[in-house]
Amino acid sequence: MDIQRAKEEIKHTVQAYLACDDTGCPLIPPVRQRPILLMGPPGVGKTQIMEQIAQECDIALVAYTITHHTRQSAVGLPFIRERNFGGKTRSVTEYTMSEIIASVYAAMERTGKKNGILFIDEINCVSETLAPTMLQFLQCKTFGNQAVPGGWVIVAAGNPPEYNKSVRDFDLVTLDRVRRIDIEPKLSVWQTYARAHRLHPAVMAYLELRPQHFYKIENDVDGPQFVTARGWEDLSAFLQAADKLDLPVDEGVIGQYLRHPDVARDFAAYWVLYRKYHQDYGVEDILQGKPFDAVLERALNASFDERISLVSLLLAGLNTRFAAARSADAVTDACYQQLRNFKRTLNQADEDAVPADLFAEQCKSYRARLEEGKTSGTMLPAEVATRTRAASLLDRWAGSLDAGLDADDAFDAVRAAFNQQVQRREEAVNTASDALEAAFDFMERAFPDGQEMVVFVNELALGPDSAPFLADNECERFELYSQKLLLHAGEDELLAELQRDDIRAEEHSTDF
Repeated sequence: MDIQRAKEEIKHTVQAYLACDDTGCPLIPPVRQRPILLMGPPGVGKTQIMEQIAQECDIALVAYTITHHTRQSAVGLPFIRERNFGGKTRSVTEYTMSEIIASVYAAMERTGKKNGILFIDEINCVSETLAPTMLQFLQCKTFGNQAVPGGWVIVAAGNPPEYNKSVRDFDLVTLDRVRRIDIEPKLSVWQTYARAHRLHPAVMAYLELRPQHFYKIENDVDGPQFVTARGWEDLSAFLQAADKLDLPVDEGVIGQYLRHPDVARDFAAYWVLYRKYHQDYGVEDILQGKPFDAVLERALNASFDERISLVSLLLAGLNTRFAAARSADAVTDACYQQLRNFKRTLNQADEDAVPADLFAEQCKSYRARLEEGKTSGTMLPAEVATRTRAASLLDRWAGSLDAGLDADDAFDAVRAAFNQQVQRREEAVNTASDALEAAFDFMERAFPDGQEMVVFVNELALGPDSAPFLADNECERFELYSQKLLLHAGEDELLAELQRDDIRAEEHSTDF
């Protein structure tokens, strides 16, 4: 099955294992709660779905790659402790709790969550001395004499032997005590994940055009040649950093992530063209509403690959603006809550209280809660980013607040600073809306009824930044094309066109 189906299976299993009847007894007795064994090729996304499941089920997660452990480190090395017996101090040997079990209790204490997932990766690649311990772990849910706490679901993952020479086969006794799920890579499922995690648009556009290059593992005389979902995601992260830092990216760098020479060479050529398209078409000029007649003819006569790349570049520019608008909106909302709290505090404060000190203390408390959330891991990255930006604003406002102001004047000063943030939010929204209208101006002139418009509108509807922005800010042309293209054209026609172009591209691969 694909990774998304596996995620749903595991999520349902977690819900079933943690459910209890009206007397508090588990619906499935612990002895019948089989650990889950995920088997699939490397880099397919097994660890990522564990993180998603833990977040969606609001439970903790402890993830371990087991290959570096020995039997001693898993069970617990002897620990010398001094104890007092009969009035004399003696050295005694004790076995410590397993590091892995201890990390479960640490996660419970850090997050305040009693339930969780214990995820053990590469479980079938352990050393020979550790293999019996791992079998015991899967069969009995224990390390040595230390049991996995109740309320924790065990998920293990491994690679099939064709991908790793170090794997060990599980015996029938072990396999009869686990739920085995076999995973295969699937581009369409990964694209949903990649879109939600804002992977680099060049990667997304390339795989739309070359879906056959998404996942490849081959062996020849020079050894394994491969490209995996993990490779694309890690390459995307580097490309995003390279864009911000203006770092060079060539085939050598790309080949460090895409370990298949043909795919690395092909993407490197596409990367050069992708960057060139951005400059040649003046994408930023288009989004700023400047005249585009000079590049319109080229767009009309361009190859399908080039047109799709241009659409991707327009979407990338729009998404940057959508993200900025959403960030400004979230920060403004966070600051508004603190403005309300300040008003409430002033109303309840003693007459001799100093308003500036009260606001400074409130800002200090806000940052302390932020740091606590970051340490415990209970905040999602987006929330951390919002609160960090809000905390910086609040600290700046607190630092500029005159200690001699009375309650009314102090509140007015903070409200005036907040109003400036409201103005910044409105400017960010207007900038994004204007760019969207400008993009539609170009798309209507260049590709009014083509598959390019279908891709453009579809990505706007699905994007993690564009979809919420469009839900809050009306765009008549988006609604018009959504109904005209997406509801009636369907995706089958688009996919057929892409597949036809893939065949043409394979025949003329020297175009890159």
